[in-house]
Amino acid sequence: MISIAEVTEVDDEIVDAFVRLIPQLSKSNPPPTADELRAMASSRSSVLLVARDASQDDMIIGSLTLALFRIPTGMRAWIEDVVVDEAARGKGVGRTLNEFALDRAREAGAKTVDLTSRPSREAANRLYKSIGFEQRETNVYRFMTETLG
Repeated sequence: MISIAEVTEVDDEIVDAFVRLIPQLSKSNPPPTADELRAMASSRSSVLLVARDASQDDMIIGSLTLALFRIPTGMRAWIEDVVVDEAARGKGVGRTLNEFALDRAREAGAKTVDLTSRPSREAANRLYKSIGFEQRETNVYRFMTETLG
């Protein structure tokens, strides 16, 4: 059985889980430090979620970050850094994490929830569509702040 919990306290188990999970999501970004995880867990604008597997002594097998922010047109939400441990993929963990995040966004009053996913992540894109996300006709731009002198 999979359970989802909001991280409110950061301990060695949480840090170790992110050390294991983040390289499965991104080869170019290091896992967050304990202090960075504490900042996320204590922020009013982010909800750090973890998925646990009861059949594996409640081992953390996935994570998702829900960003919540108010703009002039209303409360919005953004799902970021969804990662499920390679050994647990295909078992509904990603769906469970996303559905929990969507419920949390509704509770916060978010009018919309957005996310992005690379086209090469075919299984993830099928999942998002099956949950009810709709692909938008938009351009996504990124500015790298390191380029500011």
